[in-house]
Amino acid sequence: MTGCVEPLRRGGFEKGAEASKRALPIIPIENNQPMDDIPQFVSLIGYRATGKTSVARLLSAATGWPWTDVDEQIEARAGKSIARIFAEVGEPAFRDQESAVVADWCGRRPLVLSTGGGTPLRPENRRALRSAGKVVWLTARPETIWARMSADATTAARRPSLTDKNPWDEIVALLAVREPIYRETADLVIDTETATVEQIAAEIVRRLSLPVEKGSGP
Repeated sequence: MTGCVEPLRRGGFEKGAEASKRALPIIPIENNQPMDDIPQFVSLIGYRATGKTSVARLLSAATGWPWTDVDEQIEARAGKSIARIFAEVGEPAFRDQESAVVADWCGRRPLVLSTGGGTPLRPENRRALRSAGKVVWLTARPETIWARMSADATTAARRPSLTDKNPWDEIVALLAVREPIYRETADLVIDTETATVEQIAAEIVRRLSLPVEKGSGP
């Protein structure tokens, strides 16, 4: 079953979110210099609840680039939630759909791409993301991820369990597997523990020397 793919969204949060209306503060970090080459494509990787989608929205607002979310694209094409896709066809078939979305959107410029937590697991996805532009890994401790997921009412409804473990043990186990892959794939690593999404987006803009639209930056 094929649904209508949601169009690219340019700049800003959905109605009612005020953060995208504020200028992005540049937060100087000692000994971290901007990168020399300016990309036209930025992808965000990391575990669930590290802020990938929120930061992608803010990067879009700052640069004027379109943005999209891999999980939302999969759901739009399939016409069903990721949890339902997993239940009906299993993880391997879901990962096939995910790779097709990644291959499609990695061919578009300029773009900010928010990926799923497991997107970098397949080598072909890692190659596509790195070939397309810069890859930013958003990190958080297991305790922080668990707290954020517990506070998100949509997590259980849209995101399936990937193991037979309880949620805490699953986070710890999957991070043990994924973190080396995230590290291998990333050009830039941002700790999300204490920073706001505005500060995170501003640091990415600074470190990658991204163009900022007049009126949207500091």
